[in-house]
Amino acid sequence: MGSKHERLGTPRAAGIAGVVFAVLMAAAIVLVRIALPGGADADDITVDAGQRDAVQTALALLPFAGIAFLWFMGALREQAGEAEDRFISTVFLGSGLVFVATLFGSAAAAGTVLDESQQDSPFGRHFAYTLLATYTMRMAAVFIFTTSAIGRRIGFFPRPLVVLGYLAGLTLLVVGADVPWSELVFPAWALVVSLYILRGRRPAGSRPAAPV
Repeated sequence: MGSKHERLGTPRAAGIAGVVFAVLMAAAIVLVRIALPGGADADDITVDAGQRDAVQTALALLPFAGIAFLWFMGALREQAGEAEDRFISTVFLGSGLVFVATLFGSAAAAGTVLDESQQDSPFGRHFAYTLLATYTMRMAAVFIFTTSAIGRRIGFFPRPLVVLGYLAGLTLLVVGADVPWSELVFPAWALVVSLYILRGRRPAGSRPAAPV
């Protein structure tokens, strides 16, 4: 009985964790984009006190965003239950873990703008933007694709949400760093998925998948 109640509580855990991740991730992206609007190719690489404060706040939020994402990812995987496809789940898990690793790496690189002795070199900023916009967001795209595929396969996501996921993943995969603010697509998708889960639907993954 206890395990059953824990399983039925998993969707709520996924929804809450997803909302926390989406809010923290979006806030960090907005703060960095506002503080460093020129991105990696900015001519002026010096930052003032206000910009450093904004970046410092963003960097303080990212570890908690990563933790919430791991919780979100684990709770989502639980939805598949016995219907879990090993191939898709492996890609799902791998892309999620690489996303968090590259997210933390880009945050560490972005921290160089807080060091006044390193501001004469654009390497840290360029590396941070490249890692975030090119690699981290590509992994986010793969995570969205696999999550949407799992949700479609077990019948947990409605068709419009699956289509939205594929469009969001395609946007991050193709657009990447070419369009400023495109990084917000991922937390926006996570927020939509989390709010859908919080509507209280029972996990469809508790029933076996139909034969393929």
